[in-house]
Amino acid sequence: MQIIDANILSVDEWINLVVKLSLSLLVGSLIGFNRQSENKPAGLRTHMLVTLGSTIFVMTSLPNNHDQINYDSMSRVIQGITAGIGFLGAGEIFRQSDITQNHVKISGLTSAAAIWVSSALGVAIGAGLYPLALVSVLMTWITLSIIKQFER
Repeated sequence: MQIIDANILSVDEWINLVVKLSLSLLVGSLIGFNRQSENKPAGLRTHMLVTLGSTIFVMTSLPNNHDQINYDSMSRVIQGITAGIGFLGAGEIFRQSDITQNHVKISGLTSAAAIWVSSALGVAIGAGLYPLALVSVLMTWITLSIIKQFER
């Protein structure tokens, strides 16, 4: 089904859009729920929004005709996401760290890394790399939930 007006999406395009954004929210919620249950400041909504935002940014860099993808443009979008999400992660580390006169205790690194991974998952979903996103969210959940037991 071909639509002449570029501002109107076909049924297939609407389905693709809804699937990508819904999967993005689901994936972000899996990581966010873990962080929320650990009483971390960046929890469920933060991770959902980070994943969703990254998906939206990548989707905006894709033309409607996927035969003419400008990989240079997409690369710049991904670089911007990566740099920008670093500030959110740094804020997480700064908020959780304890700095006294003679002692510096850095914490929040795992939470910052989880935010970074949430963003990468959004990029993968936005680019349509669903298997990569699904396997990665499973590995992230294992790392945050199961591997944590070996640290103690």
